[in-house]
This record gives sequence, structure tokens and C-alpha cells, in this order.
Amino acid sequence: MIARIWRGWAPAETADDYQRHYEADVARQLRTVAGFRGARLLRTDDGPEVLFTSITFFTDLDAVRAFAGDDLDLAVLEDAARRALSRWDERVSHHEVALDL
Repeated sequence: MIARIWRGWAPAETADDYQRHYEADVARQLRTVAGFRGARLLRTDDGPEVLFTSITFFTDLDAVRAFAGDDLDLAVLEDAARRALSRWDERVSHHEVALDL
């Protein structure tokens, strides 16, 4: 299994907007991807901003490619996310899940 990890920051005023977008739109898109195995959205205060860390799980890199396209390391952000966030990682990281408890 592959974990795809990405981070984005939102001003406190729009953090809830981003979380709602992830919960509705991102979740809907991910559920259509063959090989999608789940997601976690982590949230923490980071000074005047809120840091979100998204961890999505896929069966393999082909499933990641079905979601992200050919440039696997490029972040996928819809317009609603760009409006809610102040900054984000342009690149993501992929990790093989070594242990799943």
C-alpha cells in the first residue's frame, strides 16, 4: 500500500472552508478511484494559520496515477482549495506502508 502525504496552510478564517471542501469534494473524487484505500486529514494550529496534512492511501502507484496523473509528485488542488488556503506544498511525497496496525 502507498501513502501519499501533502500539506497545506489556511488562515484561521478559512480553515473550516478547506476542511468542508476536503470532506465533500475531495472525498467524493477519491472514492471514484479504483485502488483508493482511505484518507486522513490532520489539522493543527500553526501560529496564525491552520496546518492541514492529508494522507491518502492507495493500493499501488497505478492507483495513485489514476488520481494524480502522470506526474505523481505534483499536488492536486481544486479551485476551492486554492481559495481557502494561503499556501501549500506543490509536491507531495509517497511512502510504502511498512506496517499497518
